[in-house]
Amino acid sequence: MGADEEGKALATPEYWNSRYEKSVDDQPTHEWFRSFEALEPFLHPNLYNAFPPKSDPRILHLGSGDSTVPADLAKRGYNNQLCVDFSQTVVDLMSKRHESIPGISWQWADVRDLVDVPSESVDVGFDKGTLDAFIHGSPWNPPDEVKESTGRYMQAVHRVLKPNGAFLYITFRQPHFIKPLLNAASLWTMRMETLGGASSFDYFAFVLKKA
Repeated sequence: MGADEEGKALATPEYWNSRYEKSVDDQPTHEWFRSFEALEPFLHPNLYNAFPPKSDPRILHLGSGDSTVPADLAKRGYNNQLCVDFSQTVVDLMSKRHESIPGISWQWADVRDLVDVPSESVDVGFDKGTLDAFIHGSPWNPPDEVKESTGRYMQAVHRVLKPNGAFLYITFRQPHFIKPLLNAASLWTMRMETLGGASSFDYFAFVLKKA
């Protein structure tokens, strides 16, 4: 499978079903980009302080996969979390893995539609690698299917987010390439931080709010 073919495959549930079928015990198959601990300097001002546990914010994990982030947030008092993914395999896997943790629910969903998530019902949307999975081809001139998928995704998130909510997005993609896809419809105000750390490879964290 060539690089572009694999890039296209990342946007299909079949690809992820086959990967998650190989999951072993409680170890995540894919903890994309940064560990929870490495994200905490970003989460402190943008989640813990902005949406403290005592306010009981509704957190939507978009394409959550088998990440530890929902369980890690539950340990910090966040007990109103919905995790969605279009891999039924990982939904079943994580529903069982999280069954003893209160306040985390799992649901099959295509993040480009989110038809079962009510409008303006979410305080915080969180994405660490999901939008990136829909991106392939030239970063200078993305294919039409990339523009369509990412556009639908961003409009779906905008619909379900409360007026004062925030969408927290973690990516490895260069800001000048990703910003046009994040805000193609001019729906958002955006702020970006560079995530440093032990790795020599920079990651980028965006805080998006409704314009």
